[in-house]
Amino acid sequence: MINFNGKLLQQNSNFLNQENRAIRFGDSLFEELRVVNNKIIFWEDHYLRLMASMRILRMSIPMEFTMEFLQQEILKTVATNDEHKSGSIVRFVVYRNTGGDFLPETNDITYIIECNPLSSSFYLLNENHYEIELFKDFLVNNDLTATLQTNNSIIRVVGSVYAQENGYQNCLLLNASKMVVEALNGTIFMVNGNVITTPSLKDGCLNRILRKKIIAICTKIEGYEIHEKSISPFNLQKADELFIVHVKNGIQPVTKYRKKIFGNTVAADILGKLNAAAKLS
Repeated sequence: MINFNGKLLQQNSNFLNQENRAIRFGDSLFEELRVVNNKIIFWEDHYLRLMASMRILRMSIPMEFTMEFLQQEILKTVATNDEHKSGSIVRFVVYRNTGGDFLPETNDITYIIECNPLSSSFYLLNENHYEIELFKDFLVNNDLTATLQTNNSIIRVVGSVYAQENGYQNCLLLNASKMVVEALNGTIFMVNGNVITTPSLKDGCLNRILRKKIIAICTKIEGYEIHEKSISPFNLQKADELFIVHVKNGIQPVTKYRKKIFGNTVAADILGKLNAAAKLS
């Protein structure tokens, strides 16, 4: 079942038309979050980011959009999917209502909640072969809108096709300064000795909640430093570890970038702390 403005509909229901602004203009935001044992993981962080993003895009925030109301709507939707034994990955979408061209007729919004099963209630560490490469066909703009999770994901779509065509498991995006931004589907972290680095939001990476949580975890690991700063492609080949984090996949260590092979010791240590932070362990 999906939740369309509070109404539960069958998954295959036709409830959008050609005038939908998310389809026409990408005038839409979304949050991806995990629900395990009737608990929305890091819910307050997701809620606050959604509200901030809606304000940045000048969408009207309905009076009923309290943390409690949206939590209830999400859990109501999840409850209709009994087969999700290990938990659900929820996509919460808001888009401006129909009308207008680039200038909308209204800033009022509609929301959709959909959920799919998680393979595990825990964040996992995938140790399978995972090779990455740079995607250089298109560049990411490093402005404020680049930090928002919008429907404008065409660079990630084309990059994913490129990765599949060339036998890579993922690719890294670059900005106009040719600095590394992030992976196609997650935040990139680089380990050099006792220093952990991830690109700054000023480089154009998405302001992901799991990125924020990993940074917070790394600040508390004794003997390690965490930095948010630009990473050049040249830096990647000098790293001891590279790993990608995403709300759905957990932590994905990179095993190979060009001729360099990487370990995953630090990534494995962080994984346990992440599950503890989510109160899953």
